[in-house]
Amino acid sequence: MALQPELHASLHVGGKTISEVFKWLNDQLLRMQWLSDLVAWLVRDGFGLDPAGRLGGSVHFFIYDVIKIFILLGVLIFTVSWVQSYFPPERTRRILGQRKGFGANIMAALLGTITPFCSCSSIPLFIGFTSAGLPIGVTFSFLISSPLVDLASVILLASVFNWSIALAYVFVGLVLAVIGGSLISRMKMEGHVEAFVFNSPVLASEDGNLTRRQRFDFARDQVAEIFGKVWLYVLIGVGIGAAIHNWVPEAFISALLGQDKWWSVLVATIVGIPMYADIFGTLPIAEALVGKGVGIGTALAFMMAVTALSLPSMIMLKRVVKLPLLLLFVGIVAAGIIMIGYFFNAFGAMFL
Repeated sequence: MALQPELHASLHVGGKTISEVFKWLNDQLLRMQWLSDLVAWLVRDGFGLDPAGRLGGSVHFFIYDVIKIFILLGVLIFTVSWVQSYFPPERTRRILGQRKGFGANIMAALLGTITPFCSCSSIPLFIGFTSAGLPIGVTFSFLISSPLVDLASVILLASVFNWSIALAYVFVGLVLAVIGGSLISRMKMEGHVEAFVFNSPVLASEDGNLTRRQRFDFARDQVAEIFGKVWLYVLIGVGIGAAIHNWVPEAFISALLGQDKWWSVLVATIVGIPMYADIFGTLPIAEALVGKGVGIGTALAFMMAVTALSLPSMIMLKRVVKLPLLLLFVGIVAAGIIMIGYFFNAFGAMFL
């Protein structure tokens, strides 16, 4: 049925449809097309290189992605940290303590998205939550979700790929966190947590009742702290991405990780586990891989393995849980990542 003239007109803003306005905002604010054009001018007129050439393209990729990620990180970490100031560990623990069963796992996974701790810094929270009496399945749902899915990662994914992929990534990440924690709960693995964890003192932290100035100072300090932790990984990740994008032959990448190769997701997951980085450092690599014809599921599997199953965090986790529980956790998360990777490779065209 045709739109009424009044309704049809309301879907236009200054001669543009709402979708066109949204696309323009997405391109300029998230993808920062203006920055890409500015860097291209700098590479061409300032450095005397062709932005479409191999060397010039690498320089453009590196400068553009580094600046874009750092700008987005500064804005997003500040915003997310402001939100996080309302959910300090003690308040998060109290909220989770009010839920039981499957609902508690869902709440833990959701809270993990607004408390963006990396996989290593989530371990002390695991100790605190477990010693406070929360079921270990609930704490594992939080442990999976917190480094894997956060508000900043949604925006960054949308800036590199699109909103469909970003939201789909969040959804599957939450599903993995809920199912993983629920399975661990059903397996009754409490006996495989080190005894000292249950006897660790629970330190009450601030309850979130801060002044506006205190929230500003907290968010500012978080920006400085997280930048200090991730800037090197961003530079390394962007450097690898620039090399893949402009120097590694597409035929080689396709032969190893092409979408038609059944082993691509397995290889990406196995390669990602020993690494230690976060989504900010892995996104440029994933972007370059997809640009070379690698399936979106393979790229996402690599990102998820690096962020959720990094070797340093597994070493730390081994100090608080026994080997059977650690292996169960790694097995559940790895199996979930692999299934998610194959799903996106099979149906990823729906999100592009």
